[in-house]
Amino acid sequence: MIQMAEALRFECQPGCTECCRQKGWVYLTEEDLKRAAQFLGITAAAFERKYVYRTTNKMRLRVPAASTCHFLFEGGCSIHPAKPTQCRIFPFWPELVDSRREWAKTARYCPGMGKGPLIQIANARLQAEEMRKSYPEMYR
Repeated sequence: MIQMAEALRFECQPGCTECCRQKGWVYLTEEDLKRAAQFLGITAAAFERKYVYRTTNKMRLRVPAASTCHFLFEGGCSIHPAKPTQCRIFPFWPELVDSRREWAKTARYCPGMGKGPLIQIANARLQAEEMRKSYPEMYR
């Protein structure tokens, strides 16, 4: 593993939705599900029926045929104030914070990486730890 710098720069760029357009799953916690449902004014059960695929130990958003996310529109994320933990914490995921190589790879599509104020690596790792706690089945 290549050691990370002592600080990183990141600032989400207005109007950018590149992270939302990448292939991959958006995993949910029970709290994510409840928060998004409440934001949309529907029950958690209705949200789950319409938008969620659940396996034995994971939940993820279903991927619509014509898009990478049900909630991504031209203007951005339609549930931005209630978006899932995985989306909220990006790019401070453990696999990115712990690897300079993975950080650089992700920076190829994320224009906010390398911009904005310096974020101490210790603070980035706190957010990465929130990911680990929120999705323990992914970070064993």
